[in-house]
Amino acid sequence: MKNADGEMGGAEAPELVKTRFFAGTWEGILSAASGAGDAPAVQVRHLEKTVPHELSPLDGAPGKWALRIPVPPETLGDGVQTFVISLAETGLRLGAFTIVAGEPLEDDLRAEVDLLRAELDMLKRAFRRHCLETG
Repeated sequence: MKNADGEMGGAEAPELVKTRFFAGTWEGILSAASGAGDAPAVQVRHLEKTVPHELSPLDGAPGKWALRIPVPPETLGDGVQTFVISLAETGLRLGAFTIVAGEPLEDDLRAEVDLLRAELDMLKRAFRRHCLETG
């Protein structure tokens, strides 16, 4: 990671691990790479808007903080909603989570991937049949 002078520093990025998503709140543990120290400034964004969150120290675990992100109801709706968690100072992405809601999405990326897989399987069967017939 580069320091303020643009030189490579010894500090590593903190690690973020999801613990659960329950009752509309995403929860995780943020661990400093170097152990103890001040809590890193974290930002959470959804559609380029900042989402409120809570970062509090874990009792008896220096260098670790509990991150809680209550999902604002106004961010939910039909479609795929992605929340990106990053360091406020550098913009380094620590993690993200996605919520899919509403009617089945014809334009959803997951549906597109499933459709592509089905088409690929169809092409593989046709190619194998062609090879057997001509080979």
